[in-house]
Amino acid sequence: MKILVINSGSSSIKFQLISMTQRQVLAKGLLERIGLKGSILNYYRGEQKTIVEKDIATHEQGINLIVEYLTSRDHGVIIDKSEIYAVGHRVVHAGEKFNGTVRITPAVLAALKECIPLAPLHNPPNIVGIEAAAKILPGLPMAGTFDTAFHQTIPEKAYIYPIPYEYYRSHRIRRYGFHGTSHFYVAKAGARALGKELKDLKIITCHLGNGSSMAAIRNGVSVDTSMGFTPLEGLAMGTRCGDIDPAIPIFLQRNLKLSHDEVDAILNRKSGIFGISEVSSDMRDIEQKAAQGNAQAQLALDIFAYRIKKYIGAYMAALNGVDLIIFTAGIGERGCMVRSMILADLEYLGIIVDEAANEKAFGKFGVISTPAAKVTVMVIPTNEELEIAEQTLQIIRGH
Repeated sequence: MKILVINSGSSSIKFQLISMTQRQVLAKGLLERIGLKGSILNYYRGEQKTIVEKDIATHEQGINLIVEYLTSRDHGVIIDKSEIYAVGHRVVHAGEKFNGTVRITPAVLAALKECIPLAPLHNPPNIVGIEAAAKILPGLPMAGTFDTAFHQTIPEKAYIYPIPYEYYRSHRIRRYGFHGTSHFYVAKAGARALGKELKDLKIITCHLGNGSSMAAIRNGVSVDTSMGFTPLEGLAMGTRCGDIDPAIPIFLQRNLKLSHDEVDAILNRKSGIFGISEVSSDMRDIEQKAAQGNAQAQLALDIFAYRIKKYIGAYMAALNGVDLIIFTAGIGERGCMVRSMILADLEYLGIIVDEAANEKAFGKFGVISTPAAKVTVMVIPTNEELEIAEQTLQIIRGH
């Protein structure tokens, strides 16, 4: 039984074909520059990589090319597209409409289009990908898994902003949160690794990459998360500012005579560790420059780690303690030094890092807390595609 997972961007399609019998990736890849000159498909079958350079004008052509390679004699992993059981789509925003993966129907598509104002950059290409897949793979059942869905369990006191309630009533302005599929996946994996039930644990998950977010999870459900109405709120990120005084954008507009689009670009694409360091948005570059004595790079590192530390304290208060802290995503999985900085001086909270274990857990699973620690800390590589495939299988089977 094989599930095709599709993550459709504005000019890209990321995909994996997963055998659900072995939970094994049969083939995966990334098609880039759709609608532009120089379209390129990086296609992987195991360790074998194939690069396809072919101009692709539309997402429909893109999915057709992907299916062509999945079924080709030289590069394929299936004989015919009829071997695909279902398609699982990553969709960024479902607003308050869905709190879990759903089978895609015309009504669901209509609901996703209603959510476009909440995610104008992400939902339109997600929807285009769904419609393209429906044309290339007609009759095949499809499901949508939403970044926001896992956080639909957070209580009103956590998601309502202290602005006039009318704006929630009329425009649904509230905390939504993102990276939900990743937070849920690693929380389940962490519970399994502890040999405990997810419903019996208090967990803080740290999804740290170019975009970063954290979640407080009690008894298997999200009760708070750092990203908000948009993915701009929360932690300092690669190029996003995270939490700032909301008067700052107004000050920039009034005093620098900037447009709202210019301010939006500053906060989303020119801030974060890039804006502080003036070096890079890549943590590897920042660490290298800091080691060479670059003061702004070191400041960017300090701010990144400090804000995560503050959220850990806040979420321990919200959860009334914590059993497990999990680091995941690019920086979370490979940032040994950053993890050490975040967790330093938290012994009084029962968090004690085993530095040797921390160094060893580079890009792979590992328990990085000492046996004496009251709080277990783990590094768990995320696998959003597998989680989407798992949830798609459950929905299509009707479980």
